Amino acid sequence: MAMPRSARLPASATRREFLTASVAGIGSSLGCRQPPAGEPGSGARAPNIVFIMADDLGYGELGCYGQEKILTPNIDRMATESMRFSDAYSGCSVCAPARSVLMTGMHMGHTSVRSNPGGVPLSAEDTTVAESLKELGYATGCFGKWGLGDIGTDGVPWKQGFDEFVGYLHQAHAHYFYPHYIYDNERHLTLEGNQGHGRGTYSHDVIADRTLEFIEKNKDRPFFCYVPFTIPHAEYVAPDDEIYAQYSGKFEEVELPRNPNRPTRLIRPDQPHATLAAMITRLDRDVGRILKQLADLGLAEDTIVFFTSDNGAAAASWTDYFQSSGPLRGAKRTFYEGGIRVPMLVRWPGRIQAGSESGHVWGFHDFLPTALELAGAASPEATDGISVVPTMLDQGVQQKHDYLYWELPRYIGATGEFVDEIPQQALRLGKWKAVRPKPDGELELYNLEEDLGETRNIAGQNPNVIARIEALLLEAREPPRAQSELEHIWWDRKG
Repeated sequence: MAMPRSARLPASATRREFLTASVAGIGSSLGCRQPPAGEPGSGARAPNIVFIMADDLGYGELGCYGQEKILTPNIDRMATESMRFSDAYSGCSVCAPARSVLMTGMHMGHTSVRSNPGGVPLSAEDTTVAESLKELGYATGCFGKWGLGDIGTDGVPWKQGFDEFVGYLHQAHAHYFYPHYIYDNERHLTLEGNQGHGRGTYSHDVIADRTLEFIEKNKDRPFFCYVPFTIPHAEYVAPDDEIYAQYSGKFEEVELPRNPNRPTRLIRPDQPHATLAAMITRLDRDVGRILKQLADLGLAEDTIVFFTSDNGAAAASWTDYFQSSGPLRGAKRTFYEGGIRVPMLVRWPGRIQAGSESGHVWGFHDFLPTALELAGAASPEATDGISVVPTMLDQGVQQKHDYLYWELPRYIGATGEFVDEIPQQALRLGKWKAVRPKPDGELELYNLEEDLGETRNIAGQNPNVIARIEALLLEAREPPRAQSELEHIWWDRKG
């Protein structure tokens, strides 16, 4: 069980100071980094850590999680070589807060970024998993969508522990796959031929290529490669190539109306199903390229690879054609299971049992302590997370959370403050799952062991459970800090 935050943070220290001191002390006491399951004195190098995260990929949109129409052969093959988790959770039901939870190891009751306008930054006091691993000698790279601080803020990746960043800073910029530029650290990386209308250089392809370059460049030292790919998030557009060709005209289609305010959101409004499928298969292709490169460089057995999604599927009104949430209720922006339960594969040849499955309940805030244990360091006290290494490696006793917590307070962009109300919330307590679907609304209660699809609200029949959960909801959160976001011309986000 994670300690209450009030017991973990000394009043005289910022979280950054406390965690940096903890990691530095750990490093000096270890003397050298060792894999968590390595024999003492073996001299084995710490494992590389690759964390691949899709954007708005639903729980049911992969073959290994039940998808039948969309081709994901590389990820499905990865599943046969991995531990497949059935009960892994995102940090939130939308992009930026989920990423904040992942990077800081603090759940939604404590993490810095609890709103989703696209440019709210992490604070200078935050310590990310990248900073922690960098302290332990890792090369660190991020490739894709950041969403935790725009140019000119303390939240940019190169101020949060990453040696190299290529991609989108502001997540509204990441809504477009043919922008004039993306970022290469603080510099504009011009994408040749792009007019923002589905012609030129597809940004995802550049991001995938730069991921491979980073791995090649750092093959002789431990590295942390964070790959928050931008697909299959809207806009829904895929290059007209052999991947798209295998789906064009193959599906039952619906024609979606164009949005005059977002004219490039859907390039082929008459073929949304083919477009979404092509985007997911392109994602799958590049996961395959990463795994192949690790094998070609002789790094497969030295590298642990995570694959997941940042939250549930978007646009459920038309992606129901693919049953994108699988057996789960809801999608992105909701705290029903379809909004926060995500696919999670973890592969480490020779260390994690291939083809194994786990129902261990864990979330994005557990990644930071997991990564540090993999790197040979103890988990810092300043985290809401618990390392999942014992489950992954089938070694030792796996600690479990008393509960998992989520919230999404309503944000007022004009003031940077939050509405004074009980926010939308969810809490998982063993088999019990409570959801407050609306601010200041009544709690709903579901028994996930008997009702995975959350079809029967049994709050009225279980007043004692509801009372216990209400108390935990009060314990789980601190009021969020005011969010700050620099003002930019939105059109410039498109390039």
